[in-house]
Amino acid sequence: MHRRWGPRRRSARLLARADLISELPDDLLLLVLTRLHCAATAARTGILSRRGRSLWPRPPRDVPFRSLEAVLGCFPLPPPAVSLIVIRLPKQDNRVPKEQRADDEARVNSLLRAAARLEPEMFIFELPSELIEGSLVVDLPCFHRATTIMLLLSSVVCSLPAGVEFPALETLSLSYCTANIDRLLSCCPRLRTLYLTLVSFDKDGLTVNSASLQEIAVVACRVSNINIVAPVLKQLSMTIHTSEEVSVSALAPMVEKVSWHCSWFVAPMFGVWQLDSLKLKTAERQGQLPSLHIHASAYTVLHGGVDTFAQELEKHMIAKFSVLELHLTANGHVFGALVFHILGMNLIRCATQMLSVDLQTSEENEECTFDCPCEPTGWRSQMISLTVLEEVEINGFGGDDHEIDFLKLIFKGAPMLKKVIVKLSDGASSSSDGCTNIYNMFKAYSSVEFYVYLSSGSMLGGQNCPSV
Repeated sequence: MHRRWGPRRRSARLLARADLISELPDDLLLLVLTRLHCAATAARTGILSRRGRSLWPRPPRDVPFRSLEAVLGCFPLPPPAVSLIVIRLPKQDNRVPKEQRADDEARVNSLLRAAARLEPEMFIFELPSELIEGSLVVDLPCFHRATTIMLLLSSVVCSLPAGVEFPALETLSLSYCTANIDRLLSCCPRLRTLYLTLVSFDKDGLTVNSASLQEIAVVACRVSNINIVAPVLKQLSMTIHTSEEVSVSALAPMVEKVSWHCSWFVAPMFGVWQLDSLKLKTAERQGQLPSLHIHASAYTVLHGGVDTFAQELEKHMIAKFSVLELHLTANGHVFGALVFHILGMNLIRCATQMLSVDLQTSEENEECTFDCPCEPTGWRSQMISLTVLEEVEINGFGGDDHEIDFLKLIFKGAPMLKKVIVKLSDGASSSSDGCTNIYNMFKAYSSVEFYVYLSSGSMLGGQNCPSV
């Protein structure tokens, strides 16, 4: 009998019954579909039978960067309702091979356009610096349906081509990139929340002009100019690094919560004192008072600069406060002249109801000479009217002559003063001359409630009747 060797023919019925591909697990079936790169191809081969058709709109996880665009392009037109697209490229510990880097502007731009084509409601794109050599200029495409966009784009300059808009966008978060915020906001008529982290700005600095913004949060950004016009803004949080030449303008009549933190890489000066940082904060809870915190340090080697201390402080007085907290690292120098220089500013003098002076210790104490610039002529005879000051607290008080003279000036200029709290420095004790001088001074002001504490927290005396 003659036998024919070769593949046997299988009936269509047998093939239909043995749909082995559709029996694959979801993750493996998605991988097969992804390798086809095209819904039409998958349909022609019959692979999109049964579960395949329902899985196709679900993009797989852990797709190589250079395959992302092909995966996004697999969706048919018009696109299905996409709620979220997340493209998060992992950070690399070692140098990434050239063929795996994302330093092709055309490739990144094409990927963004492929994502925008699907019109997601939320879009998240993270591109770490390890995948980029140099910098890229990326054109942001239109996202017509997106209400939230989060972009972490290291070493990327975000550009906006003509006609780009984000008509539904309500929340925008940018990190590590360079952007023209004013131009970007003009394309977002419904934007309510703006987050900026380590963002670089162009020569015009940070300009915010929005009729819809209700919250702005800026973190760790270096900026030279700040111009904010936001008539319905309610929350403003700024953590910035700047120079002496910074200009600040903020028009936000409805703002309720402010946290404004500024530090200087070229510090403003007053004598030997440099302005390290400033923080202006509104009350966060019931019973809390809005406060202004100023950190300053004294170094003789810095003497000789132009006095810009008060001028720089005034630029950042964008919200009301009633508590003034001074954190001073004196390094052995006299602090009274600086404090009265600050209190002499009209905006601060008329607002301060409570004054707190924290004298911080340092291992770098300098020798304060007889003619040291920390003690300008005439500061002990100053008369500043502190008409709203009601409470004073000093932490780290040693009882030296210049400290006693400082307190006396406070008493003379504050007719509404009700309470004084003095916490002694580590080296002071109840038997020291400084402590005796404190008691003697308080006896002359019988209407003021006062308390004296050791550095350990134990109370030495109070209410004009000191007890040891």
